[in-house]
Amino acid sequence: MYKLPSNTGRQRLNINGAVNTNTLQVVVRTDETIDAESTIALLKTLEKKHPAAKHIYVIADNARYYRSRLVRKYLKRSRIKLIFLPPYAPNLNLIERLWKYFRKIVLYNHYYETFLEFKESCLAFFANIREHRAALRTLLTDNFEIIAA
Repeated sequence: MYKLPSNTGRQRLNINGAVNTNTLQVVVRTDETIDAESTIALLKTLEKKHPAAKHIYVIADNARYYRSRLVRKYLKRSRIKLIFLPPYAPNLNLIERLWKYFRKIVLYNHYYETFLEFKESCLAFFANIREHRAALRTLLTDNFEIIAA
């Protein structure tokens, strides 16, 4: 029997991100916490990445920070247009598929001696996202079947 060592501790790595499902470009940020301020910072990063875009459509789940007063105020003068998914529809949230794949590659059955090694491995995954292009191309499709109710 093989034993996989594990760490204890309360260090946490908060990653917030967005993925362009057409190009598979990923923008990620690490912040102390994911809240309205860190969400606005992510949205600003997206705007900087696409300076020529008249509008940038971001499909978002119903997390509280997307609907916060600070984010709504920022969006009034932003090129970002949030499109909210229906509640309780994680299968429509394509970035959840990316997070699942990320956990499979980086977290599952891996031991990191230090938190720094863990953090570096997480960030290396996103820095080298092109290596996973084939797998992500099959996961991040927007080919949904519409079923009449």
